[in-house]
Amino acid sequence: MRFFDRLRMSLEGVGIAFDAMKANKVRAGLTILGVAVGVFVVVVISAAVHGINESVAQQFESAGPTTFFVQRFPIVFEACDDSGDTCRWRSNPPITFPEVEVLEKLESIAQVGVQQGWSASAKFRDRYLASVSALGTSANWAQINPPEMVEGRVFTDQEARTASRVIVINTVAAERLFNGEPAEGKEINLIASGSTRGGPFLVIGVYKDATSFLSGPERPRVVMPVLSLTRHLGARIRGVGLVVKPADGVRPDVAMDDVTAALRGSRGLRPSRESNFAIITQDRLLEVYDSVFGMFFLVMISLSSVGLLVGGVGVVAIMLISVTERTREIGVRKALGATRATILWQFLVEAVTLTATGAMIGLALGWVVALAVKNFTPIAASVPPLAVAAALGMSAITGILFGMMPAMKAAKLDPVEALRHE
Repeated sequence: MRFFDRLRMSLEGVGIAFDAMKANKVRAGLTILGVAVGVFVVVVISAAVHGINESVAQQFESAGPTTFFVQRFPIVFEACDDSGDTCRWRSNPPITFPEVEVLEKLESIAQVGVQQGWSASAKFRDRYLASVSALGTSANWAQINPPEMVEGRVFTDQEARTASRVIVINTVAAERLFNGEPAEGKEINLIASGSTRGGPFLVIGVYKDATSFLSGPERPRVVMPVLSLTRHLGARIRGVGLVVKPADGVRPDVAMDDVTAALRGSRGLRPSRESNFAIITQDRLLEVYDSVFGMFFLVMISLSSVGLLVGGVGVVAIMLISVTERTREIGVRKALGATRATILWQFLVEAVTLTATGAMIGLALGWVVALAVKNFTPIAASVPPLAVAAALGMSAITGILFGMMPAMKAAKLDPVEALRHE
């Protein structure tokens, strides 16, 4: 019976809270708005982070769980001075093609892919793209990270060795340059940004970009042999990076030790000297990602707490006014036998109803924005159930914390004095 009495009082408190909202539309609106803004921020940020996490996981999964990277420079966030005492890695020599051949001979390594990024403009007849991302790779590009081919083929090892003027373009470049026409077999003119180097390149295939948060928004991309990129577009070899895939059955740490030993040996580094190259694992990339977006997430949550604080102050104000206006009613209820706990529970239910209303509005708006982000950006945003629970929980806690003082004031009223109140 006690449970049903408590349920009846809760429903009664909800009804009284809605009556109070109707009677005090401005105060209630400000309270609901503050809570809604806080919950909205939490939901949108949680949905975006959840989508980014899924995108990052898929990106790493496509590259293979054991794949690692060899770069000229490490991933660091330290400040560098001009003396050269800090950031010694700035003097690291570039990775060379003879070193790639050394790594390819290791028994623990299955594939070594070369990658070099560059920028260019593209033109086909009267269609012009001012900015195209050009990627030079080795011939095993499709073996290390197989692209989803829509049309044609990838370049061969022979074409890569002879620096042939062949390219594979993504669907975005194909659509903007050829407007739905078949791209295979057509020639486009590429000119390196800030240079006159370039010329005609034959399109031999079209692939669909695995667009994700890491790869950035959809933009025109072309992939060509790395020697074609350096020879015809003038790309500097100093920025070459490697994608290394261990052989089947070889642990990544063993493969990394072999690569480290081979590179140090080819560079003649003594045991006392630090390696003048960087081996970057997927775990390290995840650490960088977590550190950057973890801080971003904390900042956004902090901003959302401001909205909840505004809503909480509104709860205190509107509940104190409600207690003052209903002092005589409280006196009547106490005279009829209502206990302090009963009065306290009723006013807490009213406070939580106010914040829960704001939470539901913020949750609905956040879900709509998350859906828009998913449909119009590379981020596959989705509202996780934990975010829904957190939003509703935060609104309930806000209502309880900020509604406690008015509720206690109401519960402590002397029934005789309350009945005398005008």
